[in-house]
Amino acid sequence: MSHELAAGVTGVLALADGTVFQGVGCGAVGEAVGEVCFNTAMTGYQEILTDPSYMAQIVAFTFPHIGNVGTNEEDIEQVSGSSETSARGAIFREAPTPASNWRSTSDLNGWLARRGVIGLCGIDTRALTRRVRERGMPHGVIAHSPDGRFDLAALTGRAREWTGLSGVDLATDASCLQSFAWDQGPWSWEAGYTKPPATGRHVVVVDYGVKRNILRSLAGVGARVTVVPAQTSPEDILARRPDGVLLSNGPGDPAATALYAGPQIRTLVESGVPLLGICLGHQLLALALGARTIKMDQGHHGANHPVRDLTTGKVEIVSMNHGFTVSREGLPEELVETHVSLFDGSNAGLALAGRPVFSVQHHPEASPGPGDSLYIFERFAAAMEGVIRSPLGGEGLKPKP
Repeated sequence: MSHELAAGVTGVLALADGTVFQGVGCGAVGEAVGEVCFNTAMTGYQEILTDPSYMAQIVAFTFPHIGNVGTNEEDIEQVSGSSETSARGAIFREAPTPASNWRSTSDLNGWLARRGVIGLCGIDTRALTRRVRERGMPHGVIAHSPDGRFDLAALTGRAREWTGLSGVDLATDASCLQSFAWDQGPWSWEAGYTKPPATGRHVVVVDYGVKRNILRSLAGVGARVTVVPAQTSPEDILARRPDGVLLSNGPGDPAATALYAGPQIRTLVESGVPLLGICLGHQLLALALGARTIKMDQGHHGANHPVRDLTTGKVEIVSMNHGFTVSREGLPEELVETHVSLFDGSNAGLALAGRPVFSVQHHPEASPGPGDSLYIFERFAAAMEGVIRSPLGGEGLKPKP
């Protein structure tokens, strides 16, 4: 692709191999380096751009019309609210339109600018998507300059020099700094986010970059929720007398995070407390139990991924957001596959035989959607109540008094 800038260009995406996409800048002014991925969701762009799992990534939306319903303060997924722990940039085919929705409090362009997220629109997102599919997720620099001045050689060089996500623990930075209680439940049509009575079991959530809707979904099944930082010791977690522990989603290379999370998780498994892992938490659980993870070429990013639950035979459409995956090769005998992606056959769920320990690669909290896999939280609640010992079946646990 030519490096000659066309008239009216105020935004560019410079890739490490020298490819430059030219367009119109939006959102914040400046530049940011990250791994470029594409997301196939048609809705839920605000949830996507505030998902901590996208930390150090630049998200290209394959759906052309993004921004139509504006933004609001309710649909932010990260607990901290800071753009430092979510997507670094956003790429659109068409310029975001004026907001038109009764829940909107701001247009997308202004919201991106206030968050410090650099946007780029007007490029051929289909060509970018094909490039990622064929060659993998590239390192790139997204830049927005209203005067149209760019040092393309410097931008390309910065993309080339960036070390990327492999071998990097980002969960520590995405995590909360201190523990806190969560009491907000799922959203309802008239009332907004509810505050259900926390009459159920106590769940401790290990925050590797947790999404708010995971916490809401736990509250929705009656759990009393406490969130703790990523590097909290297993002794401190168990001292809170949890009825269950959830290992959250988050960014970065799971193998790097597992250096401290692996021993933590093994101790929790040995304690007998029910465990649920989601996304990064799924990968960390697998690593702690003897599996391995690998970097994917283009990853899975979207709200329209088909997954089969092998324990029931049911096919569900789910949200996914991950660039690493648990290898299906060499799984320990006691670690049984429960879910599989119907796109590429990659692993999407595991359970520890005979134990109330299981995990999924996808996002059952349905944010941005859909809600097909919300049953995972009900399954977790049943494990805490002793109704089931494992999704694989077997003798039930004796309920706690």
